[in-house]
Amino acid sequence: MNASTRTSLVTIVIAVALVAVALLAITRIYRGDGQLLRDVSVSLDTVTPNADGDSDITPIVYEITRNADVSIYFENEDGDRYYFRQAKPRGVGQYRVLFSGVVDGFTLSGEQIQGEIMARLLPDDTYKWAVEATDEAGHSEVVSGTLTVAEGDTALPEMRDFVIDNTIFTPNRDGIADRTQIQFNLQKEAATRVYLEMPDGAQIDISELPRDVPPDEPGWHIFDYEGGVDFGAQPPPDGTYTIVALAEDAEGQKMRVSDALTIQYGGVPRARILSPVTGDTFELSATAVQLCDTIFFTVTLENYSETPIRTTGPEPGTVYDSDWNYNTLGWHTESGAWRLAVGYENEISNYPYRWAVGTDADLEEIDGYRYLMPGERAVITGGIRMTGPFGVRNPQPVWVGLIHEDVEISQFNNRVDPHSILLDLPDEGNWETCEPRVIPERSDEG
Repeated sequence: MNASTRTSLVTIVIAVALVAVALLAITRIYRGDGQLLRDVSVSLDTVTPNADGDSDITPIVYEITRNADVSIYFENEDGDRYYFRQAKPRGVGQYRVLFSGVVDGFTLSGEQIQGEIMARLLPDDTYKWAVEATDEAGHSEVVSGTLTVAEGDTALPEMRDFVIDNTIFTPNRDGIADRTQIQFNLQKEAATRVYLEMPDGAQIDISELPRDVPPDEPGWHIFDYEGGVDFGAQPPPDGTYTIVALAEDAEGQKMRVSDALTIQYGGVPRARILSPVTGDTFELSATAVQLCDTIFFTVTLENYSETPIRTTGPEPGTVYDSDWNYNTLGWHTESGAWRLAVGYENEISNYPYRWAVGTDADLEEIDGYRYLMPGERAVITGGIRMTGPFGVRNPQPVWVGLIHEDVEISQFNNRVDPHSILLDLPDEGNWETCEPRVIPERSDEG
């Protein structure tokens, strides 16, 4: 090897060495000579977390020079440790968090608390604070100092006496357990929220009923849930869910209470009067009769919803006198019940003649009530003995309807297939009273 070649090799080696030294120097400057955790500080020596706007929070600042899990915690003189952050993965960089005295939830010795404390103020005391970082190789570094917590409003936003009044809930507008109410006694002013938790983690908010205690104020609160059925929405599928109530006060303390809620027979009830391809929907035995004769009818209906529909009597086949109504027979209005009904122009009460939407053979008993099940049809018959004309008109328009009592008569189930009924009356001097008839006794046997 000649002198020129040896000189070139030496020059290259020296250049590489200089580059390596430069890179090492840069790395040492940037990474702090291998230090994992740098520039850690807590701005204030004392925080007073009482939401008065003065010294309520203090920044905590730190830097990590390589990926690591970071914990921030506080220890009292007894060695009790309270975490603000626990083993949170962090990438290389500078971080700044605000600490208001609130740490992960904990329970003090002897406390009886309903629900879960999710976040809580540290009791007034002087604590050792620590910022700890552990890198992917398991190397850990800790920087610590002291912080005093004083004048904290440590009263918890408890939701005492939490209760769900109907833990088995049937949102189908049948008048039986259609709603459930979630109630609790809030112990201090706090932002509250109640929701139903879905299996996929989605949350359905539940509204508070307006009462004498304003929202978020201390006192008794009631949240009302009907599954959305009142607004025509399909409720969650039948099953067991969790009802959650949250409360967070001005200091950032958070509490959670929960309980199970089971939904059964949920759905928007829908039924209709069916029209045949040919012939009358409201099929009558006659449209002109003599005094004291009976008009019989036949109607077919269907429950085309995904939930049972409740009904009440009288039974199909019952014959009314024209001067009776459903109250005469003892079958008064029942909120949420469905009944087939006959009405006419100028009637004194709406749809005075009413029948159950099926016979015993058509219906199924659930918890002592009778239901027409989803997808089922029923043929309803009945009659009206004409002891006098319908109202003041003769002939009189008469029609059939399907009533969801105290809820609605849908447009397509109202005044269906009208017919004019003519009552052939004798001269006034020859008018005879129809033979008295015993009013059918009410029977609740299903």
